[in-house]
Amino acid sequence: MRRVVCPGSFDPVTNGHIDIIGRAARQNDEVIAAILNNVNKHGLFSVEEKLEMLAESTREFGNVRVAQFGGLLVDFCRENGVSAIVRSLRSVSDFDYELQIAQMNYQLSGVETLFMTANPQYSFLSSSLVKEVAQHGGDVSSLVTPFVEERLRAKYAARG
Repeated sequence: MRRVVCPGSFDPVTNGHIDIIGRAARQNDEVIAAILNNVNKHGLFSVEEKLEMLAESTREFGNVRVAQFGGLLVDFCRENGVSAIVRSLRSVSDFDYELQIAQMNYQLSGVETLFMTANPQYSFLSSSLVKEVAQHGGDVSSLVTPFVEERLRAKYAARG
């Protein structure tokens, strides 16, 4: 069984994330969409909220499950029988950053990193950009699922 992981902060999950997860799901037996629980970083959404949004956004893929991890991704890979990490590349600058991480992960554990180029439709998309647009009342309906859009609107409405 080929099991891969698509790691991220998913704060929030975007259509770009879902595209990569779905493409990985078509090529592998199982995909774990894993949320990094970084206690030093406070996102807009809690880990529990992100898990809920990610599960709802990927439910159409029968071979995708969601999880969370803390610490090193390679430790999560070892503990879960993951053979490769799937990462998205939107630009050349992404590659420079991701290559260093991929090489470190391989050095630490032998776990491979597979790079997928972003769908051009989503190559500009980031969670930070989605949050900024949503915070100012902009239309994010083409950038996230309706479920995530609803959660964004509720989060910013509660903040006043």
